[in-house]
Amino acid sequence: MAQYVYGKNVVMQMMKRPQQILELLIQEGTDLKPYQSLLKGTNYPVRKVSRKELDRLSENGVHQGIMIKMKEFTTYSLEEILDAVPAGKMPLLVMLDGLEDPHNLGAILRTCDCVGADGVIIGKHRSIGLTPTVAKVSTGAIDTVKVAQVTNLTQTLKELKEKGFWVCGADCHEAIDYRKPDYNVPLVLVIGSEGFGISRLVQKECDYCVIVPMAGEVSSLNASVAAGVLLYQIYSQRFPA
Repeated sequence: MAQYVYGKNVVMQMMKRPQQILELLIQEGTDLKPYQSLLKGTNYPVRKVSRKELDRLSENGVHQGIMIKMKEFTTYSLEEILDAVPAGKMPLLVMLDGLEDPHNLGAILRTCDCVGADGVIIGKHRSIGLTPTVAKVSTGAIDTVKVAQVTNLTQTLKELKEKGFWVCGADCHEAIDYRKPDYNVPLVLVIGSEGFGISRLVQKECDYCVIVPMAGEVSSLNASVAAGVLLYQIYSQRFPA
């Protein structure tokens, strides 16, 4: 099924991989010059439409006068993600347990791209999937970070542990300060849902849990902010200045 993504940044990122694009829609009167280099050698149609039409297709989103009609977003098997890890690189995966907010998923994908994470694992049920909103928030990272949708998160963690991965949960139950663990191991970072955290069965597979200390009155961080803090702690430990 075709879907639409919109906004200049995400569209320009997607145009670098034209094989997924079915059609480019441009608002009437928009200057095509910024996109000329990305349009060279492509064979998908470019159609000028009214702002009203873009408003309708984006459900009144902030489309900035440009939109792509594209094939469904690509997902990968766990094996494909693991096989793509470069030789000699310490693998880093992020598992999202019950995440429901597309803005959180998009932001996490963006951070995963920034730190060079090898892939993101989400559940097929009771979890947000890859949507146009996720694509827009990710500013193109939905196309650069491999995402696997699995039926059973717990079983997936068991398989990864058999392959030598350690599992770190972002959770406050019996958790240690996030700055203390050694992250220089094949690692899966588990982020829980916005309202309920990590589920009981998934938490049982965590080798340890970490917590980000809070000095203010707020008791918790947004899921994508917590993921960003933890991913950059992992990055800074693996790649010290």
